[in-house]
Amino acid sequence: MKIAIAGGSGFIGTHLIKDWHKKKYDVLLISRSCSKVKEQFPFAGCVTWDEMKSNPQTLEGIDVLINLAGESINSGRWTAERKQRILLSRVETTQQIAEVIGKLKTKPHLVINGSAIGIYGQSDTVHFDEDSQAIADDFLAQVSRQWEAEADRIPSARLVKMRTGLALGVNGGAFPKMALPYRLFTGGKVGNGRQWHSWIHITDYVRLINFCIKNEAMEGPVNATAPNPVTNDEFGRVLARQLYRPHWLRVPKFAMVLALGEMAELLLEGQHVVPKRALDHGFEFHYPSIDRAVQDLISRM
Repeated sequence: MKIAIAGGSGFIGTHLIKDWHKKKYDVLLISRSCSKVKEQFPFAGCVTWDEMKSNPQTLEGIDVLINLAGESINSGRWTAERKQRILLSRVETTQQIAEVIGKLKTKPHLVINGSAIGIYGQSDTVHFDEDSQAIADDFLAQVSRQWEAEADRIPSARLVKMRTGLALGVNGGAFPKMALPYRLFTGGKVGNGRQWHSWIHITDYVRLINFCIKNEAMEGPVNATAPNPVTNDEFGRVLARQLYRPHWLRVPKFAMVLALGEMAELLLEGQHVVPKRALDHGFEFHYPSIDRAVQDLISRM
């Protein structure tokens, strides 16, 4: 198996590459700088975006291409300039992938392109699956829609649009930041605590990607979330219980908006999303419940 991945040096990509190395897959990273990649993954090949664009044949023979490239949405205030970077970092890289694949004599059997559950919009009452209409008009929904529209232009025998939820792991992502207030005895619900967290353990995320690679019936939008979303309040109570800490210090909405601006919606709003397509095709989660997932993550911290 030969897999090319863009965005491989991030939190999710790192876990994928380590898993594929154990499976003895041939991995090629697409990166802005190959020197850093070689330090992190000496066993993998690397090609820069510029090299790939000038010489598309570097991707000849690839079985699967996975594109997770995109600027992080949670590392700073959403200024107008930063929102534009967040959008373009996803749209432009996907456009480049489509252009390069279009020039290949032998195209990958499968392309998995990143997306996000933000495409469904935010609601405390509506439940979403892959058949739900993506008609919301907030910033994250717009980004996800344009991201998927570009992915639809990729010439591939099979395309999976991986709509990622809150991926939980101990060496990156949101979980260490969410656990920190509880470790400092200052944990509590954010806002009213009723907003949904549609989450997935990083182990199950890697397994779901591999499931999509092997199962040819997996195509189109796929929700990368566990089958049991929880509210912010429930999530906090599980964290508090597993860490033997109190769940008491509520963070008011106005404080989050004051500190983070528009980006506060990441913590104050949410959506109840279930992985209907994965479940319908027989995927079994190792961590279907938040209690089991948090217990495992804390044991690894």
